[in-house]
Amino acid sequence: MLKHLLIRNYALIQQLELEPSAKLNIITGETGAGKSIMLGALGLLLGNRADTKVLFDEGEKCIIEGTFDVSGYHLKSLFDEQELDYAEVSYLRREITPSGKSRAFINDTPVKLDALRTISSKLMDIHSQHDNLLMSTSGFQLNVIDAFAGTSAELAKYKEVYRDFKKAEKAYKSLLEESREMQKAFDFNQHLFDELDKVELDNLNQAELETELEKLENAETIKSNLNTVLEYLANAEFSVEAGLKSAAAALGQIKQFSPKFNELKERIESVQIELSDINLEVEGEESDLFLDHEQISFLQDKLDNLYTLQKKHHVQTVEELLAIRNDLQEKVDKVLNFDGELEKAEKLKNEKFQLVKKLGATLTEKRNAVKENLESQIAALLNQLGMPNARLHIKHQIIEATSSGFDDYNFLFSANKGIEPQELKNVASGGEFSRLMLSIKYILAGKTQLPTIIFDEIDTGISGEISIKVGIMMQEMSENHQVIAISHLPQIAAKGDAHYFVYKDNNAVKSVSKLRKLTEDERIKEIAAMIGGANPSETAFQSARELMQMQ
Repeated sequence: MLKHLLIRNYALIQQLELEPSAKLNIITGETGAGKSIMLGALGLLLGNRADTKVLFDEGEKCIIEGTFDVSGYHLKSLFDEQELDYAEVSYLRREITPSGKSRAFINDTPVKLDALRTISSKLMDIHSQHDNLLMSTSGFQLNVIDAFAGTSAELAKYKEVYRDFKKAEKAYKSLLEESREMQKAFDFNQHLFDELDKVELDNLNQAELETELEKLENAETIKSNLNTVLEYLANAEFSVEAGLKSAAAALGQIKQFSPKFNELKERIESVQIELSDINLEVEGEESDLFLDHEQISFLQDKLDNLYTLQKKHHVQTVEELLAIRNDLQEKVDKVLNFDGELEKAEKLKNEKFQLVKKLGATLTEKRNAVKENLESQIAALLNQLGMPNARLHIKHQIIEATSSGFDDYNFLFSANKGIEPQELKNVASGGEFSRLMLSIKYILAGKTQLPTIIFDEIDTGISGEISIKVGIMMQEMSENHQVIAISHLPQIAAKGDAHYFVYKDNNAVKSVSKLRKLTEDERIKEIAAMIGGANPSETAFQSARELMQMQ
């Protein structure tokens, strides 16, 4: 429940603090004094958006802070989900700077508005006249059914399975679309792959092929030059080999005169051996080399094909062509094997959907089981609230699966005898809407763990004895929930456990909304004024005292 509320620099409020009772709190005051401004401020704690227009003083930041006792409401797991520190007394705060920047905090930890909404929605439920429109929506009506039927556990399980189904469905659709796109490119990719595959790139060395071709294309020149080398080395009369033999012989004749001459002779003999080896290699190269036109043509074709592919794919190396070929092979193989993947994905999707159908059917059964009971309870409450002929008929139909199940509920309402129930937006007046909403909130109050319920003039369109019954209903709700009610009816104001008065102070340059808690005597005076106007008679005072005594 709300233990303390601080509003600073918001709209007409310079600073306001409220420490409401744990039971029924009544807020009254003149029209325009700022009662609904408080709700606007609370709306910021619920995650509503705001701008600098809400600043009382445009040079100062606006602060809205609520202190909540959340013990006993089993919210720790929710705090854990949001990665927030849990405390039995928790603080929610919104700040709006003069520059328009908005910040939100939970227990002094900065949070996004979505996290603030998630937490605050479990702490407060604000009903205003605007919510009468909300009551006409299918989402609100389904939430009413679920709260009354107590489907929270089943719904949580269903939502989990539904998320799995949607994930599987998305994966299947993605694969299906990918399959269609890949099928369009399959023939082209297959052609490109075949072109590259024929070249046998895995064992192809481009540099070696180019070297071999160049050698064969210049075979005559190479062979002529090798013969010239052989001629100089060994074949000519004055060849290098013959000259070395003569030089070695000459040194042999004088080697006894100096060890150096013998060393030189041995070195020349070593050169002879190396030269002989060179001669043999040159002879081998020369004898192996011949003009092979067939091999030249083969190599030219192979390299021309390779160059064409490199140009086609805008690359320069065999390695790059290999990478392209392997990528094409993956694409081709994926298409060839895609039927299996699609079948597997479709099977998983269908399995998930069958589970969704099963859990959805359980939800439908549990929801429909309470329809008549909910209709009769609301009819009984509306009868107490002066609408004896009011009827609520809950129409149900099965729809395609949604995140909430397969059910669509439509509340059909008739306030008058002989009139068939119709959609709420077509038949209910403001006062009828208010009484219907109060009846729904009254019933759900016993079904939910919502700590604080706030009503903004839900008593619109009622008076007299009915307003007393409305006050009693609020009083009964406050036994299990903290209730804060902005009211203009004395019968309801008299039921409060605590009574706050909102007024406008015009003494300063700028009007300021203020709030104070009324004493017992002040309450009687305020209620008498609500009965008899600004100058209530003694009769009004007596009526106020009687209303106060009817607790």
